[in-house]
This record gives sequence, C-alpha cells and structure tokens, in this order.
Amino acid sequence: MHRETHVVARVGWLRAAILGANDGIVSTASLIAGVAAAGATQSSILVTGTAGLVAGAMSMAAGEYVSVSSQRDAEKADIATEKHELATDPAFELEELTQIYEQRGLGRPLAEQVARQLTDHNALDSHLRDELGLTHEARARPIQAAIASAASFSVGAALPLATVLVDRGGSLPWTVSGASLIFLAILGALGAWAGNAPMVRPVVRVTFWGAMAMAATIAIGSLFGAVG
Repeated sequence: MHRETHVVARVGWLRAAILGANDGIVSTASLIAGVAAAGATQSSILVTGTAGLVAGAMSMAAGEYVSVSSQRDAEKADIATEKHELATDPAFELEELTQIYEQRGLGRPLAEQVARQLTDHNALDSHLRDELGLTHEARARPIQAAIASAASFSVGAALPLATVLVDRGGSLPWTVSGASLIFLAILGALGAWAGNAPMVRPVVRVTFWGAMAMAATIAIGSLFGAVG
C-alpha cells in the first residue's frame, strides 16, 4: 500500500512551535540588546533575559491554550449542531451533501449515490469534512499547542541568553543581535523544511523583522542610557 505524508497532519504543532521559537529569540534578544545598550550590568542583563524567558514561555502557553480552546469550543458547537440536524432532518442533510458534491463537479445521479453511501458509512464525519471543512488532522488541540509554544519559546529564548555568557563587554548589543539573526535564519530554514516550502523567503522574512525589533530596542536603550 502506498502511503503519503502530508504537512497538514503536523500543521497545528508546527505553527505553534515556529511562532514560539521566533518570539523567544526576538523578544529575549531585543530585551538583552536594549538593556545592554543602556549600560546595565551583566547581572541585570542576565536577570532581565531570564525573566523574559520565563514570563514569555508562560505567556505563550497561556495565550495558545486560550485561543486554541476558543477555536475548539467553536468546533464542538458546530459538531453538536450537525448531530442535531442529522437526527431531526436526515433527508435535508442528505440533499445538502448531494448538492455539495454536485457543486464539486459530480453529476446529479453520481452525487446522490456518493452522498448516500457516505451517509450510510459515517454521516457525521462526511458532513463535518465536506460541509464544514473539519478534519481529524486539522482539529484544534489546545494542550498540544500550549506545550509546543512554551517549549519552543524557551529554546528560542535560551539561545540569545547564552550569548551573555560569551560576551561581557560593551559589544554585547551587537553580538547578541548578530547571533540572534543567525538563529532566526536557521529557524526560518527549519520551518520551511518542515513545511516542505522554499527556504529563501521564510529566512528573509524572519531575519528582517527580527533585525527591525532589535534595532529599535538598541536605539531606545542607547537613548535612555545617554539620558541617564
């Protein structure tokens, strides 16, 4: 039997993981670069970076869980509605499924035959998939999304934080920014590879916006450092 592996099967955790890692690198590197540019001591920089890692990971987990749970609640409501309609008016639901297949190019007799056979096999699954676009692979999974986001954020944030242990001088804002841009480029390439997509555009996209964020915080940190 020929088996195929499609990206859609991992789109839920992949999106959360890429978002978490990207946010971890950019936000933590920006925090470190900003406070370093303001002239903070190394201990203050480490505390700031560590606090950013912990707070960011918890925030990402909570945010993903809440948002994906809302999506899951909406899916459950649609499933309950579809179950009720199938129980109270099966003839209408069969006709609805037939018309869906007609709109996709099947002739009326074949559409009726397909709709009837799929209804006999699993009416609810057929309506969820073909009427509402809900599939098992694409279902909302709040816990999975929360764990993926928190873990990937922590890994991403740990990378620029480790740079503080390597460079303890005045060049730290530029060192952490440069290292983080490399981390972002690697992340963009990994995300493209996992999603079976071309690599150039994702790499350019994540590094560009990461550079903008770090440049802004370095400018703000330098300004406050000069004023202080």
